[in-house]
Amino acid sequence: MKLVRYGARGAEKPGLIDADGDIRDLSAHVPDIAGDVLANLDRLESIDPASLPLVEGNPRYGACVGQIGKFICIGLNYSDHAAESGMAVPPEPVIFAKYTSAVCGPNDDIIIPRGSEKTDWEVELAFVIGKPGKYIAEADAMDHVAGFCVCNDVSERAYQTERSGQWSKGKSSDNFGPIGPWLVTRDEVANPNDLHMWLKVNGAQMQNGSTNTMVYQIPYLVSYLSQFFTLHPGDVISTGTPPGVGLGMKPPRYLKAGDVVELGIEGLGDQRQTCVNDQ
Repeated sequence: MKLVRYGARGAEKPGLIDADGDIRDLSAHVPDIAGDVLANLDRLESIDPASLPLVEGNPRYGACVGQIGKFICIGLNYSDHAAESGMAVPPEPVIFAKYTSAVCGPNDDIIIPRGSEKTDWEVELAFVIGKPGKYIAEADAMDHVAGFCVCNDVSERAYQTERSGQWSKGKSSDNFGPIGPWLVTRDEVANPNDLHMWLKVNGAQMQNGSTNTMVYQIPYLVSYLSQFFTLHPGDVISTGTPPGVGLGMKPPRYLKAGDVVELGIEGLGDQRQTCVNDQ
């Protein structure tokens, strides 16, 4: 299934994508694509999409998961991106928080913070927890994954690396976490460790990589994270980015108001964002 949340920000409704690519309304069956719904997706499999109301027009796509408890990112998790950054692959996964106030829809504007001169892009594969757990064995890890989605881990590099402290303040500005357009359930993704991913700025190719250069793969990440805290339904984990970010260019290149960012991952859909200055 491809599950979506559509409608005005803060008032999104649950839906699914049918075989024709249209949105069907799931409101009569579930209150949201969130929480316990993600832990019990089997209940939706018996629903015939054709029996659901067709959503007319072109509504806004919201973040594909609601009520996110934790938004966790993995740093330097692609061997070729680590090389581009001039940094060694870490001996353990680098984890940092992206605060949930950053979450937005896949086509919402990227808001460049006041004073920012180094706002950057990162196409990433994210996965969403369905079944809760702690101290999860790697062999059982995928049983805890509800599905996968596209994430743009928008980053302000000066805030992230030049102003001391933790990375989170460079990762969590408003609208720095577009996710979606849809959540693709685990059964539809044969091999999440071999997906083409790409990103363009103003039509020019910047990132053109694959999840096959991911250092710490999803089963390991689920198990690793669960050693430190309980994973809950709706937690989002974004797994890192391939090379081609603005920081790695010579000279570096960063986003400015009016730039258009397009990105996508094989089988998981596309995003499109316009950059605007914060007011």
